[in-house]
Amino acid sequence: MIIRKLTILSAIVSLFTVSAATAGTLDTVKGQGFFNCGVSQGVPGFSNPDSDGNWSGIDVDVCRAVSAAIFGTPDNVKYVPLTAKERFTALQSGEIDVLSRNTTWTLSRDAQIGLEFAGVNFYDGQGFMVRSDSGITSAMELDGASVCTNLGTTTELNMADFFRANGMSYEPVVFEKADEVVNAYDEGRCDTYTTDKSGLAAQRTKLADPDAHVVLPETISKEPLGPVVREGDGDWADIVRWSLNAMIEAEEFGLDKGSASSTCATTGNPVVARLCGKEGGNGAALNLGDSWSYDIISQVGNYGDIYEANVGANTPVGLARAGSPNASYKNGGVLYAPPAR
Repeated sequence: MIIRKLTILSAIVSLFTVSAATAGTLDTVKGQGFFNCGVSQGVPGFSNPDSDGNWSGIDVDVCRAVSAAIFGTPDNVKYVPLTAKERFTALQSGEIDVLSRNTTWTLSRDAQIGLEFAGVNFYDGQGFMVRSDSGITSAMELDGASVCTNLGTTTELNMADFFRANGMSYEPVVFEKADEVVNAYDEGRCDTYTTDKSGLAAQRTKLADPDAHVVLPETISKEPLGPVVREGDGDWADIVRWSLNAMIEAEEFGLDKGSASSTCATTGNPVVARLCGKEGGNGAALNLGDSWSYDIISQVGNYGDIYEANVGANTPVGLARAGSPNASYKNGGVLYAPPAR
């Protein structure tokens, strides 16, 4: 009985400790003047450093938006590059405050390991890339193939499900770091490379001869990618969630980075007026100033701005938005934000 009581007491203390550690993220962030954002170790268009260590990408812009909402500038962020294996531990331990690193929202991650997803900033699906001269035109021709991929990802599980469901065999060739996977595939150590299709498009830009490789047509999974925070701090989760929503809703109403100042000065649309911080008082609900969403839009941009700048058709990644799930719901996609009111 004594052991049982001690066990229950220990569990209560542990729960209290976790809650206390996560309850004041916003206050801590405001006090130190920055927050830590977990990103990939380098996926062009999503989170990638240049030669001077400056980070850019659609995932990076989510954290820049959060910074703009809190501080009125997108620059009060420290970026922490993480492998797929490290990312959740880094968030759970408090090493980072937001994980914005091409991470798939799944039930087990949401319900079992103390994480909370704050939305979806890119709808994706897993695919396969092969050499153009392999003669392979379909994933159904990959029976017996060696497959390069990342360790500790949903990609591994989807790969196993796909081959098993179709009665095919395969040889996994796994690595912890993304660049190790890319290099192994480029050196011919495996027949095909599998990850999210956006990742294949991004990583293809790193290959010695990008044009010598093709992404096969099949999409074998759903991969809703988005920012993640620790469970148990609703105030902080709300800020991350609504920073992303503000960018999505701003595009819905034609409010973009280039026109934000002039549009906000003259608008008669009440929705736009709320996004401009001119009415509604939404900032108080998030413990932020009234200009929080205007600061995001004017300094970082709306969702269309960040998509086209980082991964759009005119970038090296070259992902056409039209006809994809990442188009606004007004244009046939599934991108949709709750109203900021």
